[in-house]
Amino acid sequence: MTSKDTEKSDFPESVMIFGCGYVGTALAAVLIQRGVRVGALTRNPERADELRALGVSEVIVADLDSQDWKNQLRESYAAVVNCVSSAGGGLDGYHKSYVEGQRRILEWAKTQKIRSYLYTSSTSVYAQDGGVVVDEDTETSGAPATGQVLIESEHLIETHAELFGAWYVFRLAGIYGPARHFLLNQLKERRGTIPGRGDYHMNMIHRDDIVSAVLVALAVRAPSGVYNIADDEAAPKETVLTFLADRLGLPVPEFDPNDIPPRLKRRGGRMPDRIVSNRKARAQLGWEPKYRSYREGYAALLKS
Repeated sequence: MTSKDTEKSDFPESVMIFGCGYVGTALAAVLIQRGVRVGALTRNPERADELRALGVSEVIVADLDSQDWKNQLRESYAAVVNCVSSAGGGLDGYHKSYVEGQRRILEWAKTQKIRSYLYTSSTSVYAQDGGVVVDEDTETSGAPATGQVLIESEHLIETHAELFGAWYVFRLAGIYGPARHFLLNQLKERRGTIPGRGDYHMNMIHRDDIVSAVLVALAVRAPSGVYNIADDEAAPKETVLTFLADRLGLPVPEFDPNDIPPRLKRRGGRMPDRIVSNRKARAQLGWEPKYRSYREGYAALLKS
């Protein structure tokens, strides 16, 4: 099922989006177009202005882990989406945004009647290597410290499932889309050598396909649970960059495995090499990505 197929489904009349940033703003735009009343929380005042201009009926500027926003929120909502990102500050910042933020929502939810709750987590909880396929039943005990924080936040939902008619944890692959194309920038800015390895599989998902997956989950009342949201074809980073270099007329880059980016050092110094399966989301949600691989997704971005 694509997002167009949800238009005649049993869609909630109102949705509250916590952590309304890159993905949340795109989701809000689609919901408003469909006549859904949308509320939003963001920590960014400039984003708040953008959301108000978009037609979001209730916009709150606050950190999700604070107590303040619960007193500011005036309206009730049939469905809730938590797509908060880290506010920075290392592991402590992760814990504040994901775990403490989750707790604030659950405290508020006890006073509400919420039909559906959806939380966007990450496929970074999978630390497997060697090109193995991972799914929602794959062991996550080996996740890095940041991944363990996400797992803790996921478990909070499972242990409070009685608060919701249905609940969903979406483990998102690497996000790209309009105004967010790290690989393109990396290729253009570093003509020659790219830091890190190029032989590990990249698991990716276009922003618009995340939005369509959320719409499907909220509309069809699929079974509660954890779902991987990734496209159909993981590919080695060197393959993706070779494709992009060819499309841009740039030289194919070389990789320097001894040059480890700072962000990767914080995650243990090595990218795991695994292939994230989206089979469950396809089967149980009835969802399918519009951009089935990096080729379709980046081709669309390069045209725009």
